[in-house]
Amino acid sequence: MTEEELFSKNLTLSTEFDRYVLEHPEFAENIPSNAQIVLLPEDDPELCRKNLELSEIQHEEGQPVHHVHIQTVASRVSRLVNLRTEIKAERRRKPDQVPRMRHICRTMA
Repeated sequence: MTEEELFSKNLTLSTEFDRYVLEHPEFAENIPSNAQIVLLPEDDPELCRKNLELSEIQHEEGQPVHHVHIQTVASRVSRLVNLRTEIKAERRRKPDQVPRMRHICRTMA
């Protein structure tokens, strides 16, 4: 696993963990504010191992360590409902210009 992949996966996990704690504040009640929280995804053994290794390196003496076992992260689902689009006006463009929406779609794909 590259450092970039490790960063990206942990960014997703930490964002989802923050969301979970915001929705379930009682989960964090027993975790001290100075604790090291180690996110351990059970469906990604390599990331789990890497996070345990990082925990050992980054742990400060006397700091409580809390392992958070995560079964899985559900796939992302948009919360947008009943979208619709309409064309208000066609813009004239030069033949060599790429339409803005087509360009956006290409970068998102």
